[in-house]
Amino acid sequence: MHGEPTVFVVDDDQAVRESLARLLDSVGLPVQTFACAEEFLEAYDPQWQGCVILDIRMPGISGLELQETLAARQVRLPIIIMSAHGDVEKAVRAMKSGAVDFIKKPYKGSVLLERIREALALDARRRREEASRAEVAARLARLTPREREIMSLLVAGKPAKQIAFELGLSRKTVDVHRSHIVSKMQVGSVVELANLLAQLPPEQRVF
Repeated sequence: MHGEPTVFVVDDDQAVRESLARLLDSVGLPVQTFACAEEFLEAYDPQWQGCVILDIRMPGISGLELQETLAARQVRLPIIIMSAHGDVEKAVRAMKSGAVDFIKKPYKGSVLLERIREALALDARRRREEASRAEVAARLARLTPREREIMSLLVAGKPAKQIAFELGLSRKTVDVHRSHIVSKMQVGSVVELANLLAQLPPEQRVF
């Protein structure tokens, strides 16, 4: 299951779980069902890919509480909230906590499948972006402190001559460092380097 996107259904109503499983099976989407939030949390694996369909009213931990718990744990699986008892207040709370949609029961199969496919596409896009950022961070880790210092000045738009003056280095030394930076970061120019670093969140742009 780790290698393929899966729809995780968390609902205390067995009939709903079975109905959703049949719907998802009919279009070839892998599905795993859970009768309560506690069961989902116990089984959760950080390598899971896909999305979560989450009921609001359940014994024990409610759907909204589970959603907030997952957000606090930085679980990025997109969540679709479903409920027969949904109201505006709960919908607003769900969306503020990061739900990608809020659907009332009874649901229309075609609409739900469309929302699920959107959620799966969102999860895939997030994972590609996270993998890209991780690769950039790995390249940064190969730079020496001096190379990081010079890189920050390069992406700030300062010419090599000015960098050499500010750091008390020769122009040739700066050029050598620049060559190493470009090679380690696997870019062809300073502009490309700046664009690459822009993928990182602000807290990781400390060079």
